Amino acid sequence: MPFSQLEKSALLRVKGVGPKLIERLEQMGFSTLRQLADADARDILAQGAKLSGSSCWKNSPQAKAAVEAAISAALAVTDGNTTNR
Repeated sequence: MPFSQLEKSALLRVKGVGPKLIERLEQMGFSTLRQLADADARDILAQGAKLSGSSCWKNSPQAKAAVEAAISAALAVTDGNTTNR
């Protein structure tokens, strides 16, 4: 299940986050900002590298910054009230 339109809009307002990153997150099973807020950037980058067949996801400072910014935005929207913290 994909992110809601409202959540996609929130993510797209984040610098460095575009439709492709959102698509990859959805391929990884993310469908809510709460799930994303609970995630670890290193795990997402490793999964992204595996999905794309490219180490760029793990090695790119831009990818790391975009994923970390997406997680930070998710935390802000969910007020840091995550289920695993």
